[in-house]
Amino acid sequence: MANLGNPQNTIDIIQKYGFRFQKKYGQNFLIDTHVLDKIVAAAGVTKEDLVLEIGPGIGTMTQYLAEAAREVIAVEIDKNLIPILEETLVGYDNVVIINDDILKVDIEKLAREKNGGRPIKVVANLPYYITTPIIMGLFESGVPLDNITIMVQKEVADRMQTGPGSKDYGALSLAVQYYARPEIVANVPPNCFIPRPNVGSAVIRLTRHPDPVVKVKDEKFMFALIRASFNQRRKTLVNGLGNAPELGVSKQQVTKALEDMGLPEMVRGEALTLGEFAGLSDLLKE
Repeated sequence: MANLGNPQNTIDIIQKYGFRFQKKYGQNFLIDTHVLDKIVAAAGVTKEDLVLEIGPGIGTMTQYLAEAAREVIAVEIDKNLIPILEETLVGYDNVVIINDDILKVDIEKLAREKNGGRPIKVVANLPYYITTPIIMGLFESGVPLDNITIMVQKEVADRMQTGPGSKDYGALSLAVQYYARPEIVANVPPNCFIPRPNVGSAVIRLTRHPDPVVKVKDEKFMFALIRASFNQRRKTLVNGLGNAPELGVSKQQVTKALEDMGLPEMVRGEALTLGEFAGLSDLLKE
């Protein structure tokens, strides 16, 4: 089968099937062989690996993964792409195509049945609006993961790896860093895609921590606390958390907890590290 990393081959197959790009699925197909090689290398795919690919599109990345991996499970939501995938991947007997919404797929069951419960590698080219639910869903589900290597909007990648004090720092940064070590491995300009997106993209690898980097008594409460801290960025933690009904804590309790931690009463969420959020969460939970 023709290598889809070549732009002309991609155009040919899109025209052959009269494929129409759907805005609702955020479809942009990669047409740059260097970037494709970088993604496979960053994910560290070997012949031992089961790779879960989310959003294979017409199968460009899937071809590269199939060459490198033991087996690839490609989950594609758009049923119009299934006949195309069946053609572009016809030469590979180690690819399984699933036409479904990744948020509804039992990934843990797949890992158990296809990989004996060993950690899988995830590769994806994700549209902006679905990035966070998919990543958090993967981490929270307890699916055995080695790493997630994904193409996302540049600003989202920046947000995932930034630390306290930056304007990009927020709930996503903290959630990702709680579960994994983020590292941007490539910046990808718009001209590497068909159709061209309006913004730059980046490939970021999230390497799962073997154990959480911070210990916290109640993970769910900590994440609710983090979300409430960034819901209104301009507010101090005392006001933001004291006014969040879902937390059930008073301004007095927040003030006292901050005082116990040696933090100023006027501090905002963007100044706290993950460790400090864990400490605050434990104090307020008491």
